[in-house]
Amino acid sequence: MHFSTKRSTEWSGYKVHLTETCDDDEAHLVTHVHTTAAMDYDGSSTAVIHDKLAAKNLLPSKHFVDAAYTDAELLVSSAKEHGVQLMGPIRQVSTWQSRQGLGYDTAQFQIDWEQQHAICPQGKISGSWRPGYNEVKHPIIRIRFRRSDCGTCPTRTLCTAAKDPRRTLLILHQAEYEALNAARVLMKTPAFKFSYRVRAGIEGTISQGVHCVGLRQSRYIGLARTRLHHVVSATAMNVSRIVAWLDGRPRAATRVSSFSRLLQAV
Repeated sequence: MHFSTKRSTEWSGYKVHLTETCDDDEAHLVTHVHTTAAMDYDGSSTAVIHDKLAAKNLLPSKHFVDAAYTDAELLVSSAKEHGVQLMGPIRQVSTWQSRQGLGYDTAQFQIDWEQQHAICPQGKISGSWRPGYNEVKHPIIRIRFRRSDCGTCPTRTLCTAAKDPRRTLLILHQAEYEALNAARVLMKTPAFKFSYRVRAGIEGTISQGVHCVGLRQSRYIGLARTRLHHVVSATAMNVSRIVAWLDGRPRAATRVSSFSRLLQAV
């Protein structure tokens, strides 16, 4: 077992990832259980889960996940390898321009993939286009503009604060760049916000696992035995849900806090 921390929670042990169906007119059943070491990054499990679901012919057309399970590479690979649209919050661009809400962010530059250059908001064309790698060895493209264009630009302070008097862009390759930008646009739409509400159901599944079958407490030593415990726990939850479905018992509604109820009553 290993030590891990997530926000204010600290524990020694393992981590479990649950996948379930979420159709309105069907029983919600756990379709896959994936157990990892506690310190494993959540995003490293996304592709593994898709592979396992594909082997069982249980892949969804849309997979609703939280932000930890999404990145540009996973957006592309999920669609390309499995035909799955990965639906989850995308981390926003973290630059001083985006944080301050002013200046020229990367999204305001036009990228010409065929000609391999970028065009800045002032209409200037970049001078170099060089494929390379970032600090974590992921493939990127480094785009630089000419000093002669940036040095005399009246809006340079809105574009870059670097000592080098020219703008440099670091962008992903085309498929990942376009998938990431499309996901960021989709994330802001009312349709996405409405459909993404179904992911709240997995929180209820985790709560059921913790309170009904002791999912949070590992009874065994070792990853293999702990994984078996998780699978058996998920099976017990599925049996309980099937019985409730056959009995016609409705699923519990999402709990509304006392403060929220008070606001609704006003």
